Amino acid sequence: MKRYGREETRRLILKGLRDGLPIGLGYFAVAFSLGITARGAGLSPLQGWTASILNHASAGEYALYALIGAHAAAWEIAAVIFVTNMRYLLMSAALSQKTDPDAGFFRRLGTGFCITDEIFGLAVAWPGPVSCAYLWTAFLLADFMWAGGTLCGILAGNVLPGNVVTALSVAIYGMFLAIIIPPARKNAVVAGLVAVSFLCSFGAARLLPDLSEGTRTVILTVALSAAAAVLFPRKDEPEEGREKA
Repeated sequence: MKRYGREETRRLILKGLRDGLPIGLGYFAVAFSLGITARGAGLSPLQGWTASILNHASAGEYALYALIGAHAAAWEIAAVIFVTNMRYLLMSAALSQKTDPDAGFFRRLGTGFCITDEIFGLAVAWPGPVSCAYLWTAFLLADFMWAGGTLCGILAGNVLPGNVVTALSVAIYGMFLAIIIPPARKNAVVAGLVAVSFLCSFGAARLLPDLSEGTRTVILTVALSAAAAVLFPRKDEPEEGREKA
């Protein structure tokens, strides 16, 4: 495993701080809205901060707060979080190719814990095996700003007037629109699946009112994603780039 001297390690840490700061600023803004949602679900500032430290996905964390607010069962929450964050299994498999082959178990475990969409992007762009000093520093800064945003959102929700909290809570829906609209505009299949998901969710709420919201979410998520995978499989990427490499 490659060893870095003190000066090189210091340089990597400073680079991690520099690259992690803009990511953390973006995380703080999004997590503030999540904090408003967490406050509405009845979480305390400490509970929200802890949830954000351990859950690094906005969609997964929003699902967590929504299900807690709906009084969903523990297994429903676990199932939805697992499905929502399943993409990180693929990211961790890809990131394992960027990890030093001689890295020990705990270094690999720590690197796996550091995965977010943006941090994964930093790791992929890193030339050669990614440095833990760099990756972990960027992640820790961004993660603490993410958790800090949730904490501030909950605290603000406790002191701001109710109509202001309601207005701020709408920001989280704007975030999801920003996530789904760009790929939907580029891909008709994605756009169709988004529309079908909305319709199925609306229909399930009307036709199955006795079924809890968490159970409906689990069933629809698994069923629609499985149907999409069967009906519209992703094509393999061309091998040209790999052959040139």
